Amino acid sequence: MRAWVVRAGENGERERAALEEGVLAVGWDRLRSGDLGGATTRDAIKAAVAAAYPDEGPYTIGNWAGQLYRFAREMQPGDLVVLPLKSLRVAIGRVRGDYEYRADAPDGMRHVRRVEWLVKGLDRQMFQSDLLDSMGSLLTVFELSRFGAAERVAALAEGKPDPGRPDADEFAATLTEPAELYEEVRRRGAEEPLALSIRDFLAVWGVQRRHPAATEQIMNDLEARGLVTVPPFTEGTLDSQIAILAGGAEPDESGTSAVTRLSGSPVQSPAVQSAAHAAGHLPEDEAEVETVAYRVSNLASANRMPECVRLGDSLQTAITLMVLRGYSQLPVLDPDGRLRGVVSWESIGRARMADPDAGLDAATARGQEADRSDDLLDWIGAIQQSGYVVVRDHEHKVCGLITAADLTVQFGTRVRPFVLVEEIEQRLRRVVDRCLPLDRIRAVVPKGLAAKVRSAADLSFGAYKHLLKVPENWAALGWSIDQEHFLTALEECRNFRNDLMHFSPDPVTDEQLVPAQGLLELLRSLDPQV
Repeated sequence: MRAWVVRAGENGERERAALEEGVLAVGWDRLRSGDLGGATTRDAIKAAVAAAYPDEGPYTIGNWAGQLYRFAREMQPGDLVVLPLKSLRVAIGRVRGDYEYRADAPDGMRHVRRVEWLVKGLDRQMFQSDLLDSMGSLLTVFELSRFGAAERVAALAEGKPDPGRPDADEFAATLTEPAELYEEVRRRGAEEPLALSIRDFLAVWGVQRRHPAATEQIMNDLEARGLVTVPPFTEGTLDSQIAILAGGAEPDESGTSAVTRLSGSPVQSPAVQSAAHAAGHLPEDEAEVETVAYRVSNLASANRMPECVRLGDSLQTAITLMVLRGYSQLPVLDPDGRLRGVVSWESIGRARMADPDAGLDAATARGQEADRSDDLLDWIGAIQQSGYVVVRDHEHKVCGLITAADLTVQFGTRVRPFVLVEEIEQRLRRVVDRCLPLDRIRAVVPKGLAAKVRSAADLSFGAYKHLLKVPENWAALGWSIDQEHFLTALEECRNFRNDLMHFSPDPVTDEQLVPAQGLLELLRSLDPQV
């Protein structure tokens, strides 16, 4: 059994029909019955999508084909599906039929799968944050494959609480303040280092994202206690593992530091050992933890070993893997796990044009390779141009692969909160300008600045709370809602907006978006103009 998310359109326009008719539906209306119903491979669907949408580029065609292949072929009867709703709740169902094409159905409702809805209004707060994070993709169709998602979704559908990650660190939940973390590191000593995910590590300080203020506080607290994290907690994804060590402790009887001993510890993961080894040999001026930056390692795919082929494998092996997995390229590694090149459909084509019997060696082209600690922004142009970059670790061994699709999801997720807040501000400005005279708007601004205010657009976001708590101004809006709850929601959104303006390499989770989304839905209902 697998678990999937299928969205009901960009603005939830298909959700009512989906719930009432007991179906999952996706768009792509230019595709007809035979395009998907008769296509059994990803390449066949890709060809159909390219024919139906000739003006789209190869990346978009490949992305759409992948989603449609999942919907029509990979999804099976008995699988679970999560449908996010505009109400900030979710529906959970079980797939009950194969792919169908309904020629007479309205736009957006022609490509369907039958589904039995098990629950139609589950509060999103019932999902633990890691599962909510996994649901944050901007794709229409994608699988929830991490953190034991299928079993957890099944439990929620039965009315049970989310059981959490099967590998969840119960001990980490007991560390509720920095003092407890320090004592635990001290109790364990260097022979049994404390290892946590960055997510659990940040939770000790009560924060969820690595923005500058929080990072500086944590760094100062660690320095004051003589502690160090390996790798630095500013690198990697929130689910990356770090070890917390007494980095400043004097050497033991063997004359080695805690960091050096960790690098050779067989009980630690290879990634932690490698980072510890590198940290122990950095020059002094580079050993300090840098300010949070957007590193290559901040993408999950940079920390996930990609499918690959080895020197000596056949070209048929590479082709088979690429077709089975739907890949455009595969890294070619030597026996030590280091990159020796990349084989792609383009390189295969070029090799076979020169020699129909060409093998893997002839079809292997030079590959792009980024270090985990590189600035991600420096690689965006290269990834857009070639479609990928291979990622290496401190020992120059391949540890990940970033594609253009990974960038699209990552930056799409980061743009979404800004667009949401921008619409909230635009709607507030329009309502205030329409309902309140300029002299009342200027009344909430310091006298020396009032003359410069020409409309609500000149107000800070925080000024709206002071403006709308005035009874006369609130009455002028004519809203039949609770003023106190609205002002509370406005203040929550202001705090969210302020936090958003501080740089962080960590994306905003769906859970963190809920208050702002709720406020936006309320404003859309009160002022339905587009």
